[in-house]
Amino acid sequence: MQKVIRDGVVVLMALALSGCSYNRFTSQEEAIKAQWSQVENQLQRRNDLVPNLVETVKGYAAHEKDVFQAVADSRARLAGAATPEQKIEAANQQTSALARLLAIVENYPQLKADAQFTRLMDELAGTENRIAVERMRYNERVQEYNTLRRQFPSNVTAKMFGFEEYPYFQAPPEAKRLPRVNFGR
Repeated sequence: MQKVIRDGVVVLMALALSGCSYNRFTSQEEAIKAQWSQVENQLQRRNDLVPNLVETVKGYAAHEKDVFQAVADSRARLAGAATPEQKIEAANQQTSALARLLAIVENYPQLKADAQFTRLMDELAGTENRIAVERMRYNERVQEYNTLRRQFPSNVTAKMFGFEEYPYFQAPPEAKRLPRVNFGR
């Protein structure tokens, strides 16, 4: 009889703990989704700036078609991405394509003096800063959630209710290479 009572108490405690963990997972998942929407807002802001930037650069460097195509493709890929993983990949490709576009600018001093281009570059720089901040906040939320998911006893709840790991928003491999700086111009 005492064994049945003891087993019943253990089961009730396990259920209570899993209920608390379940609620924490639910709250943290919602926080991740909210933070991800902030990342998406900033990525969309950048995506909206890209056509204007490309058109301005085209006026000075029309023969750089492959770079313009890469930027257009990356923009379309970002717009069509459905999952966070696809959007992270598309955003990283867009970052790379924009870096190639901005490398062209170095060859056209008159472009750097263009008022429209300067304004767009200022907007792009501000947007890139916002993206960096929102990515950092998103990664912090993901870290909290993924850590909870791996700790006992919440890892039992995670497995029981199918709480999956969330991906981090990581920089593309190109971002790890040091940029070349040429002061000779």
